[in-house]
Amino acid sequence: MLKFLAKTSVPAFLVALTAAAPAAQLTGDARAAIPHEVQQLVVIDYRAMQNSSAAMELRDRVMPPDLKQFDEAIRKSGLNDNHDVDELAFALFRTGTSADDLQTVGIAQGQFDVPDIMATFRKQKVAAKLIRTNRVYPLAHTGMVLCFVDPSTMVFGSQEAVRAALDVRDGNAPGMLTNGPIMAAMQSVDSAPLWSVLDKAGTQTMMKQVLGEASSVTDFESVRKRLDSSWYGMDFQHGVKFDLTISTGDSFAAATVSSLLSAALLYKKMSGDDTEKAALAATDITSNAGQLTVHFATTDNDFNALLKSSLFQSMVH
Repeated sequence: MLKFLAKTSVPAFLVALTAAAPAAQLTGDARAAIPHEVQQLVVIDYRAMQNSSAAMELRDRVMPPDLKQFDEAIRKSGLNDNHDVDELAFALFRTGTSADDLQTVGIAQGQFDVPDIMATFRKQKVAAKLIRTNRVYPLAHTGMVLCFVDPSTMVFGSQEAVRAALDVRDGNAPGMLTNGPIMAAMQSVDSAPLWSVLDKAGTQTMMKQVLGEASSVTDFESVRKRLDSSWYGMDFQHGVKFDLTISTGDSFAAATVSSLLSAALLYKKMSGDDTEKAALAATDITSNAGQLTVHFATTDNDFNALLKSSLFQSMVH
């Protein structure tokens, strides 16, 4: 199960800030800043993160140094991320014809004291750069920039990623709102406290990495192009729960991928320790009517033990 949370189409930290509680919803302003060619979108209820020890443990173990630097820079700017941020969204999107031409933009939603933050920037002599009428501020020692598109929505990431998001918001580039498959997938999952949707390319990449060596067999190649999209939801409210759905072109493709994935999990069960075997035993895989579903559920204590296992470490590095 954890392979779905690791380095699939996005870095592990995009799903490591998980929390339990109400659904994480994107506002219209946030959706309007996401580029059309989104490969994966992850949305997180950030405010409730501290209510789950399992979520905090997961965050601490997989957060990379660059995101820690961003967190520190945000604090110094006067933005208290524990109280001001309600939701976080991360969008991995294509910027060219190559599958490797990818950027990640982050969007934070909350109640921000923008005048106070701007005063801190002025005190620190942080100068804004204009992209049309948008003021973009660099965050020292991170290589990232941020822009408040309104008092409750902040866009952040690399200069290139933020510019792309602002181009969409200002109507100079197509956005996610016109991406039919992604918008349809969102309807199936956006009531979860943490949720994610992946397009065709993102789903194929995810499954190839999940299956590992099994992805090289002929059966997978015969159905790989039929993997249309996928979505998952996760919460920590009563233990840890994870539900993934993969939409395929037909029932045969779904059944084939289900068989391959079941075989891969069986192999890991045979080679893992007791903690890993218990986690894999708690994973159910089924297929029906052209959709493959994966369900995982465990207790907080068992999940925390799994975080320390070699299986988890191999999946996030």
